[in-house]
Amino acid sequence: MRVVVLGKGLMLANIILGVIDAGVEIAGVFRYDYTSKSKLKVMLDDFFTPAPEVTLIKQLKLNQIRLKSANCETFQKLMISLNVDLIIVGTWKECITPKTYNIPKIATVNVHPSLLPKYRGPNPYMQTILHGEEYSGVTIHLMNDEYDAGAILKQEKIKIYASDTSKELRDRTVTKARELVTEFLNDLNEKILTPVNQDNKYATYFPNISGEEMMLDFSIQNSDEISRTIRALHPFLPTYITYKEVFFTVNPYSFKILDKEVNYPPNTVIAKDSQTNSITIVCHDHKPIEFKNLKLYKRKGIKQYINKYVDEIK
Repeated sequence: MRVVVLGKGLMLANIILGVIDAGVEIAGVFRYDYTSKSKLKVMLDDFFTPAPEVTLIKQLKLNQIRLKSANCETFQKLMISLNVDLIIVGTWKECITPKTYNIPKIATVNVHPSLLPKYRGPNPYMQTILHGEEYSGVTIHLMNDEYDAGAILKQEKIKIYASDTSKELRDRTVTKARELVTEFLNDLNEKILTPVNQDNKYATYFPNISGEEMMLDFSIQNSDEISRTIRALHPFLPTYITYKEVFFTVNPYSFKILDKEVNYPPNTVIAKDSQTNSITIVCHDHKPIEFKNLKLYKRKGIKQYINKYVDEIK
């Protein structure tokens, strides 16, 4: 079996490792970076700040495909000349057309980091945490004309823990994706796989967030919503507390919802500590959150600022 892998980031790296674990030949790797950046920018990034998948590809001496689109005629002719059995995609913004995904002798499949049909779209790690889900997952499905909507071939649940940021959820998800890819490739040789159509009545789709979520609003968000926002956006985007026209950057691992409700209005600072760079703020549900290890956005002197300018309710 000859496989070509398309993708980006840690998902791409783990799909490559899953294919290797199954003992299957990788005929080529096509990184999404080449479709979104100039060749010079990719070359400079790879030299000065190589991502983990780049280091892996070089270590394994894999054949890299350097084109601007998976839908271009050059790529399609290359897939035919390589006599490709399977294309595996993981993290790819371009909508792949039938003229491309129908080329492999077996199929073109996508590895999507959610329990499809729920959470179709570009960042399920973020969205599942934002929406308070107990589980996420990994789904391998056939490609069709619609994003993340093809028939399911394999699927696995992943628990979301209360302390998870998107980073921890992503790390567990891509590890599970590696295992699932290996199982899938082994099953192709040993079993008959029956694709299961997705039930569209359960389908949800979420685009990339607008960026407004980065600004925490204690006057309308309860403590759980604040917590989910901070954890969901890390490591993709920072979150900020606005105070007297100054922005505090939140540390996603240094905040805690305090147990008791307090009789103060939402958005009130009820405690501060310049030694730990911390302030405690009341949320819409009257539960306070203590934020430690804060930083001032594009400014220095946070300890002095907290001491001098942050008003604490006595």
